[in-house]
Amino acid sequence: MTRIVVYESVYGNTRAVAEAVADGLGEALVVAVEDANTVLEDAELVVVGGPTHMHGLTTARSRRMGAAAAHPERGTHVEAGATNELGLRRWLHEVSGAERVRAAAFDTRLHSSKLMTGSAARAIARRMRRRGFDMLGTRSFLVSDGEGPLDEGELERARAWGASLAAALPARERPAVTS
Repeated sequence: MTRIVVYESVYGNTRAVAEAVADGLGEALVVAVEDANTVLEDAELVVVGGPTHMHGLTTARSRRMGAAAAHPERGTHVEAGATNELGLRRWLHEVSGAERVRAAAFDTRLHSSKLMTGSAARAIARRMRRRGFDMLGTRSFLVSDGEGPLDEGELERARAWGASLAAALPARERPAVTS
């Protein structure tokens, strides 16, 4: 059984959170959405995350706008796949083999009230439930402005959340030891 963290990232903040969640999970694959398989039959746990744009999931247009508005002179990095057509919306629409697979969702969003920013994690979780995933929870990780950086301590929170998700899974079967 496999633990997979699928992410979409424009400026690299969500990728960093995905990697930290995977660290907390233990043995987990971290995959950008454009490289993620849409068949998840062998998955034990799927954690999916993306940035919050305009109160929810990104669109191809919002990713292009975000990449175009980047400020390289301030050190803003735009991820290589940021403007690809395949984003979480389409991936979540096409994913299969999700029945009874445990899952969790996260987002990165501005450090402000969810009423003001919205939450991509809520939108991800809603779509995952519709596809048959057994949702364990959602989490938001905060950035100081639209391009980041992540607030202090957010990567540690992501690792701890990953560890708590791993603890919620049934113990893995271990091969019998023979003498």
